[in-house]
Amino acid sequence: MKQETIAIHAGNHTDEFTGAVVQPITLSTTFERMKDGSFREGHIYSRASNPNRASLENVLAKLENGVDAAAFASGNAAGMAVFQSLAPGTHIIAPDDMYHGLRNQLKLLFAGILEFDFIDVDNSEVLNAHIKPNTGLIWVETPSNPLLKITDIKKVVAIARKHKIKVACDNTFASPVCQQPLTLGADIVMHSSTKYFGGHSDLMGGALVTAEDNDWWQRIREIQTMGGAIPSPQDCYMLTRSIKTLPYRIRGHVSNAQALAEFLQQQPAVEQVLYPGLPSHPGHEVAKQQMTGFGGMLSFTLKDGPEAANRVINKLQLFTRATSLGGVESLIEHRATMEGPDTKTPFNLLRISAGLEHIDDLIADMKQGLMR
Repeated sequence: MKQETIAIHAGNHTDEFTGAVVQPITLSTTFERMKDGSFREGHIYSRASNPNRASLENVLAKLENGVDAAAFASGNAAGMAVFQSLAPGTHIIAPDDMYHGLRNQLKLLFAGILEFDFIDVDNSEVLNAHIKPNTGLIWVETPSNPLLKITDIKKVVAIARKHKIKVACDNTFASPVCQQPLTLGADIVMHSSTKYFGGHSDLMGGALVTAEDNDWWQRIREIQTMGGAIPSPQDCYMLTRSIKTLPYRIRGHVSNAQALAEFLQQQPAVEQVLYPGLPSHPGHEVAKQQMTGFGGMLSFTLKDGPEAANRVINKLQLFTRATSLGGVESLIEHRATMEGPDTKTPFNLLRISAGLEHIDDLIADMKQGLMR
C-alpha cells in the first residue's frame, strides 16, 4: 500500500463489539484473563501493551518499512532506550551537530558507562579513523538539527557493515514521508513523534522502528516494558489520529519550506540559507538520491550578526518564537541560546519550522521582518 493508505488504515480497526469505525481509547491498566489463563488479545498490563499503543506501533512500523516499532513517552526516551540497550563500554560514533538533547544525554548520563565521539559522520576518512574495536553503534541524523547537514546513509551503512557495527538514524526532521533510512540499510530509525507525527504541538512522544526483530530489538523492547517510559493511551490515540493526515501535511510543509528558502536566498540581509532543497546546499545531490522530499525545516544566518537575528525574530507576526517543530503553525527559534554554552550553532542563525499557513502570508511577514 502507498503511504496515504497506510497512514489511514494501519493504525485503526473497526470495533468488533460496537461497530465503531474509529478505534476507541482503552484506558484500562489491566486486562481480564480467560478461564484457561489466556488473554483475549494478549494484553496483560498497560505498561507492557495496550490496544491503542499496539495500533500506533503498527502504523509506525509500516510507514518506515520496518518489521516492528516501539512507542515511547518522548523522543529523548526513545533515544535513551537505544543507548541503554548497549553493553557498558560500547563506543558510539555520533554527529558533531547531533541534536543537543541526545548529545547532552550521552555526555551527562552515560559518561563513564559508554564511550562516544562526536564527529563529521559523513566524512568517510574521519569516520573510519574513529572506529575502534569496541565501536557498536553509529548514530546518524539527517537532515541535522539545526544546520541541515545531509549524511549519505548508504555510505555510512557500507562502512558500518565492514566492521559489524549497527546504524541508527534520527529521522525526525525528514519523517518517513520524505526519507526511509531502513530501506537504505539502517538498522533502527528514531523519531520524536512530538513533531511531524503529532503535527499540532499538543502531545509528546517518541518512537523506534527496527529493520529486524533480533536480540538487540528484544533488548530494546525489554527496556520499553521494564522502564515504563511509554505514551498514555490518550496520546497513542491522538498520534494515530494525526498520522492519518501525515502524508498530506508533509507536502504542505515541504512546499512552504522550499518557497521560504528560495525567498530568503534572494534577500540582501541574509548571509546563508540552509535547506537541502536548494541546489546551493552542499548536500543537495545526496538529498535528491535518498529523500523524496526535502523536509519542512530550514535555517538561515544574517549578515549583521546576532543583533540582526534578535531584531528580525522580534518583528515577525506569523512566526511564533518557540522551540520544537512539525506543527501546523510556523515557528522560529534562535537556536544557539536554546542549546547552551557548548553550542556549535552560529549566534546569527535562526531556525524555521515551516507551517501550513498560506505561503504568501509567510513571505510577506518575513519580508517586513527583514526590513530595517
